[in-house]
Amino acid sequence: MKKLFEIKNLNMHYPVVDGLLGNLKGYVYALNNVDLDIYENEILGLVGESGSGKSTLGNCILKLLNPTSGEVIFENENILSKKKKELKDFRKKAQLIFQNPYMSLNPRMKIYDILKEPFIINGIKDKKIIEDKIKKIINLICMQEEVLNRYPHEFSGGQRQRIAIARAIILNPQFIVADEPVSALDVSIQAQIINLLIDLKEHLNLTMLFISHDLSVIKFISDRIAVMYLGEIVEIADKNELFNNHKHPYTEALLNAVPVISEDKGKKIILSGDLPSPQNPPKGCKFHTRCPYVMDKCKCNQPELKEISENHKVRCFLAQEIL
Repeated sequence: MKKLFEIKNLNMHYPVVDGLLGNLKGYVYALNNVDLDIYENEILGLVGESGSGKSTLGNCILKLLNPTSGEVIFENENILSKKKKELKDFRKKAQLIFQNPYMSLNPRMKIYDILKEPFIINGIKDKKIIEDKIKKIINLICMQEEVLNRYPHEFSGGQRQRIAIARAIILNPQFIVADEPVSALDVSIQAQIINLLIDLKEHLNLTMLFISHDLSVIKFISDRIAVMYLGEIVEIADKNELFNNHKHPYTEALLNAVPVISEDKGKKIILSGDLPSPQNPPKGCKFHTRCPYVMDKCKCNQPELKEISENHKVRCFLAQEIL
């Protein structure tokens, strides 16, 4: 498979300053040496608890945030080194679907104008081209053309998210970051939006980073899955491999938290305690404070993300030793 993105040693450290004097008190370590490849025409699921750095990673890949250090290679260029004016072409090729459809659409604009705006920003003024494209996209997201003359408040959450998706794909991007796109929707609507995203991925040859905390959603939509904990990728594998042969204790704990109808009464890992503060992360393996298999070296040494089998990487001393 051809790589669309290569993320290398990506770090995002937010400075924390004293409110009165402005003195530097420390940093919030949101991302730490993240290495990740995203392949053409795949849906890569990104899962982890709230505060693990998932949305920060998505925003850094799109350069909506400026990382502290690292590289994001797209079409053989590091997009992090580009200035604002140089990013215009990249913005057409990489788009974001926001989490909250109630907040992401301008309430004062009709749907037609919301969908027209990306063309205006990119200097496309031909009315016929714009109109034809908007009508085509509206049909593609399974809505009627009559919605174009209405305002966002006239629609349900699921309908608004369809419109937000239409806006994201209106310029034929290659890559989409879908940041918790169904978490604000009713369960009955979530499946419709997920199926729509899968259909669009196939129809438009899209590559997608799908961010979620819901493993059942991630399993349904993803080709590969990356698991994040406290700003680091701790495991990444093909979907079936991750669910059937996971190696990291954190992945096991996340999977054990998913409700299932089963007679299996074997021992399960249940996460205890909260996610440690990213401002003061644990030394060594960042998961050792919550890990039932912790060893002495986990408390002072940081494991690397290593390949343990084809297309399966894990950041865990125990998993690496067993092999």
